[in-house]
Amino acid sequence: MKPPKTLQEAIVYFSDPDRAFEYAVRLRWPDGKIGCPRCDSEKHYFIKTRKLWLCRGCNKQFTLKVNTIFEDSPLGLDKWMTGFWMLVNCKNGVSSMEIHRTLGITQKSAWSMLGRLRTALHNRSFGFTKKLGGPDTELEADETFIGGLTKNMHKGRRQKVEGRGPFQNKTIVQGILDRNLRQVRATVVPNVTRETLQNVILKNVKYGSRLYTDDAVAYNAGMNWKFVHDIVNKTQTYVRGRVHVNGMENFWSLLKRGLRGTYVAVEPFHLFRYVDEQVFRYNNRKTKERPMNDADRFALAMSQVAGRRLTYSQLTGKDESPRHETTGTGEAQQVPF
Repeated sequence: MKPPKTLQEAIVYFSDPDRAFEYAVRLRWPDGKIGCPRCDSEKHYFIKTRKLWLCRGCNKQFTLKVNTIFEDSPLGLDKWMTGFWMLVNCKNGVSSMEIHRTLGITQKSAWSMLGRLRTALHNRSFGFTKKLGGPDTELEADETFIGGLTKNMHKGRRQKVEGRGPFQNKTIVQGILDRNLRQVRATVVPNVTRETLQNVILKNVKYGSRLYTDDAVAYNAGMNWKFVHDIVNKTQTYVRGRVHVNGMENFWSLLKRGLRGTYVAVEPFHLFRYVDEQVFRYNNRKTKERPMNDADRFALAMSQVAGRRLTYSQLTGKDESPRHETTGTGEAQQVPF
C-alpha cells in the first residue's frame, strides 16, 4: 500500500500495526542503522513478536518509543499518527476536545498528546544555528502582545490589572521573517526593552542584512551599526515602498486566529508551544519555492520526534517524576508501538 496522502488514507494506513511500525522505523532511522538510545550501540537482536530490540552493548531492551515524545504512552501508534496528522495540517490548529472526540480518548489524554506533539515541532535553530539574512536579503522584525481583553475580564481580575498599563496582562512574542526564504522564527520574550529585542535579532540575523521594523523605541538606537535598518511609522502609513512589516503581521493574524478561535484560553506558561506549532505550519506551507503537501509536512514532523522526551509532570510544570541516569527518561514498562 502506498504511503497516505490524505487524512482518510492515513487512518486506514496506520490502522495496520506492522505497517505503522515499519513507517515509524524508517523515519526515526532513515539510514537503516538502528542504534540503542542508551549506549548508541548498533549491535542488537530484534524480537519480532514483541516489536522491540535487545541491545548487545548494554544488554537492555528498547522499543521505538524510547527517548521520543511517545515514550511511556499507552496509546497506540494509530492514534498518535492520526492526531499528529491533524495537528500539522489544520491551518488554525486542532483542540484537545476535537482530538478527544475523534480518537475516542479522554480530553486529558488528548491535551497531553498535543503538548508532546508540539514539542516535536519546536524549531531548534532559533538563536543556535545558521542565522537568517545576508547580502541582498530583506527581513522583518516585529513583536505582538498575546492576552485577553480587559473589558472581557471578571470584575475582580479587571480591577487588578487596571492602572498597570495596556500591556501588563499580556505575554510578548517576537518574530523575524526572512522574505527571501519565506521563513519565520518566533519566540516568547519577557519584555520589550531594547536589550531584549535587539539581542534576539543579533542572535538570528547576519550582520549587514537589510532589516525593517516599526518605529518602536527599542529599535531606534544601535541597529544601524550592524544592519541596513529602516523603519515604518504605522501612525502615518503601513507601507513605504519595500519598507513594511506586513509579512510578520500576517503571521501574527494566523497565530491569534488559532489562539482565539481554536484554543480559546492558553496560559502564558504554555504559549511558546503554540507559537512553535504555528511556526512549523507557516514555514512548511505550500509555496512555489517549496511545494509541501500534507504527507510531506507529516513526514517531516514525524522525523523530529526522537530526543524530545516530555513527561506529564514537565508539561504541567510539576517536574517530580524519576529520571534514568543514562537516558534521562522514566524507566516504565516498555510498551511497543
